[in-house]
Amino acid sequence: MANKVSNLSDLMQRVTVSCLLDPLCAVRGDPTDANGKYDEEEYDEHFSEDADKKKGEGESTNKEESNGGVRVLVQSNREPKMEGLASEMEVMLNEVFDAVSVMKRAYVGLQEAHCPWDPEKMRVADAAVVAELKRLGVLRARYRRSILINGGSSGCERRGGGRSSWGIGLREAVAPYEAVVDELKREVKAREADVENLKEKLKSVTNSRGNAKKGRSFSKKKLSHNLNQVISAPTPELFEATMSQVREASESFTSFLLSLMRSAHWDISAAILSIQSAANTCGATTSGSHHAKYAIVSYITRKIFQGFDHESFYMDGSLFSLLNPEQYRQECFTQYCDMKAMDPVELLGILPTCPFGQFCSKKYLSIVYAKMEETLFGNLDQQNQVIHGNHPRSQFYREFLGLAKYVWLLHLLAFSLNPSPNQFEASRGAEFHPGYMESVVKFSEGKVPAGHVVGFPVSPGFKLGNGSVVKTRVYLVSRP
Repeated sequence: MANKVSNLSDLMQRVTVSCLLDPLCAVRGDPTDANGKYDEEEYDEHFSEDADKKKGEGESTNKEESNGGVRVLVQSNREPKMEGLASEMEVMLNEVFDAVSVMKRAYVGLQEAHCPWDPEKMRVADAAVVAELKRLGVLRARYRRSILINGGSSGCERRGGGRSSWGIGLREAVAPYEAVVDELKREVKAREADVENLKEKLKSVTNSRGNAKKGRSFSKKKLSHNLNQVISAPTPELFEATMSQVREASESFTSFLLSLMRSAHWDISAAILSIQSAANTCGATTSGSHHAKYAIVSYITRKIFQGFDHESFYMDGSLFSLLNPEQYRQECFTQYCDMKAMDPVELLGILPTCPFGQFCSKKYLSIVYAKMEETLFGNLDQQNQVIHGNHPRSQFYREFLGLAKYVWLLHLLAFSLNPSPNQFEASRGAEFHPGYMESVVKFSEGKVPAGHVVGFPVSPGFKLGNGSVVKTRVYLVSRP
């Protein structure tokens, strides 16, 4: 029994090393080396010496003596003592097994708290594991004290260093965990630096957009409309405000695309002529390179608004808006409210093939054709990802998703309103009509001089159910 208890004590020593208890005096001749490994030869030698010593003691007491002819058998008093020690060890073993069972259940609970992540449950389970480890440490200390008292050991030093060997083993056990903690701390600091950097970028972008908005000639009604407030129903004002965001996003994406074209040494004038030719606007000419972006905006807007009058941009043949129009309007507005505060990158990271994801894939491949992407980036990596139903994490694609999101929101609002807005667009060579058109070319005194006609449309216009009009933006040129 003593041998088994000693083995279990050494096992508990290795299991509970992480509880960081103060080291207690070890049993003299503890059969483990300085590294905490079990030494079977030393163990046999130690207990052989103890057996010889006990045998000698027994011979001195369990012998027959003669006293006046009467033979008296002197009984040893060590047997009851050993029986008491065995009983005590049995009780202690039961407590050890109970503690190990409870610790096992607590550790299982700690693992379950990681998935799904539950901080409170994790804290409780962690406290339970630590408590049982401490309980095992207390039992180990009780065992050692019992051996010292009953085993007659006079020393409390472990061969090979005593306390120092325990400290070395403890440091070796804790060192990997300390290294992991240090690595996590460094990672946290790096993440915090990234967060601060992103906050600074967001602040600068917000300020630049705020300054840009101040210079725009939107009506007071549009400026006072807050898209972040709680909206209970779709309104024409909300549609107008969302349309202004579509225009801002289209110009931002166009500026990014133009910068890539210049970096790739494109002939911008030739590219604009090609775009105008595809749009059947060959008679229009730009009056300076600083207006080149409007030709690109016209190309992008025409592509991304194609199919706007259909409930799914003609991605499928659904006609639910005609079968149950009221329910469809409510569903569209619910989707608008759910999506307006979402980051499109995060949304597509979770649901890459949702209807919005399909819309983004279709429009990106329509706007950025293969030859364009190859000349801009030198490869077709983004095209291939989009074709296979994925969404790249590049800055260029992020800019595109910003535009796609606002067009998608505008489309949801259009099908939420009753009646739905009517889309219109100016044709090349049409007379300028200030009630339905807005010139992107700024003239002196804010008035369009006579003899100017539409060179090409820049963005579509909408006539709303309340009679208000979202003007179509046009690029004006002199009458040929």
